[in-house]
Amino acid sequence: MPDLTQLALYLAAALLLAVTPGPGIFYVAARTLAGGRAEGVASSFGTGLGGMVHVLAGSLGVSAIVLASAELFTALKMVGAAYLIWLGVRTFLSARRDASAGPGGGPAAPSIGPGRAFREGVLVEALNPKTAAFFLAFVPQFVDPGAGHVALQFVVLGFLSVALNTLADIVVAFAASGIRDGAATRPALVCRLRQASGGAMIALGLGLALARRPAS
Repeated sequence: MPDLTQLALYLAAALLLAVTPGPGIFYVAARTLAGGRAEGVASSFGTGLGGMVHVLAGSLGVSAIVLASAELFTALKMVGAAYLIWLGVRTFLSARRDASAGPGGGPAAPSIGPGRAFREGVLVEALNPKTAAFFLAFVPQFVDPGAGHVALQFVVLGFLSVALNTLADIVVAFAASGIRDGAATRPALVCRLRQASGGAMIALGLGLALARRPAS
């Protein structure tokens, strides 16, 4: 493992990256605004598990194989982009539909349940090859080959990064839940927030579709 100074630098960098908006954060925000805090927190743990898929794959060399293959990288990113865009379109359209169908013209936020929110969160993160590229580019800089157990070091450091990401997502879930509760008497505002989250996911999906494979 890296020494305490290197570990502190790693945690600081990982925390900064954790609070940078990405597909996971926008999905958690949208899910919370639509279904409440329980679904938001469940989706946070889902994106965390999806991140661990990349950590474990990276430690085993699977991610390197995917990133080295233009075909595999393209296939994964297109599936991930399509799924993210579909979630964004669904979020945007359901917000509009609920705004018209809800009592008094307000949104009757649909609840898909924590279980489904968790599963969708896993897929949002696991189908993002940019996450794999991040772990392969970032984590090895802090691995100490001389200490041995390189794969284990990779997993531990990756887990710390995922834990920080999950914590940031949970904070987003609580914040979005507070906004949702505070805007209960202003359904039009909740609708606009949900539409904005859906639009952000669509934009991120399009960005993922246009992402280039990292240079070898």
